[in-house]
Amino acid sequence: MTGEELQGVPLFKDLLPDEIEEFVKFTGTTIRSYPRGERVLEAFMPNANIGIIVSGEAQLLALDRLGNESVGHSLESGAMFGTVSAILGEDLIATSVQLTTDAVIMWLPYRSLLVAGPKLGRMHGIVMKNLLETFSRKNVLMMQKVELLSQKTLRERMILYLLQRERRQQTEYVRVPGRVQLAKELECNRSALTREISQMQADGLIECGERWMRLNKEKIQ
Repeated sequence: MTGEELQGVPLFKDLLPDEIEEFVKFTGTTIRSYPRGERVLEAFMPNANIGIIVSGEAQLLALDRLGNESVGHSLESGAMFGTVSAILGEDLIATSVQLTTDAVIMWLPYRSLLVAGPKLGRMHGIVMKNLLETFSRKNVLMMQKVELLSQKTLRERMILYLLQRERRQQTEYVRVPGRVQLAKELECNRSALTREISQMQADGLIECGERWMRLNKEKIQ
């Protein structure tokens, strides 16, 4: 991909297209396309790269000691993953990343990022700043997940979920996953979720389309 095509990636904010291409070259960064459903990171596997979603969406899956998986949070374009295992160099991280759409992933070798500073000059400082900002946004997502699951009713979870995604996507018509995936993210039964969505539609709280929902805030009490 060209530098112009990569300018929308938050990691490259404030860099010019030719600077982005130079950064990719000197760090050995690679970019690959993957189909929906692909696991681009496996739990407990060694990993040396920071993954950045250039386009598409994914989900973070946490594995417990019994081998059961639960959905941590969704990852959208610009999100990073694999940072803990890449930075710490440990293979004890119990999380996987699975794509929920076709996606383009950029793989940044962490060690190369560290040693490329003298070659990259000011670009290195800008990328490191953007990296820290992305880390901070990731922490915000984790706190939002905790807040979401602390809601007492499924309806309250649905409302907060849509509000959170609306803020992130900057649109009232928010993209949402299918019912199976949505039930995993809300940690509820799929049948109960389907009934609640139907009831919320009947009450005028939400509008639904194919892979999108709109929350009617005037109806929220």
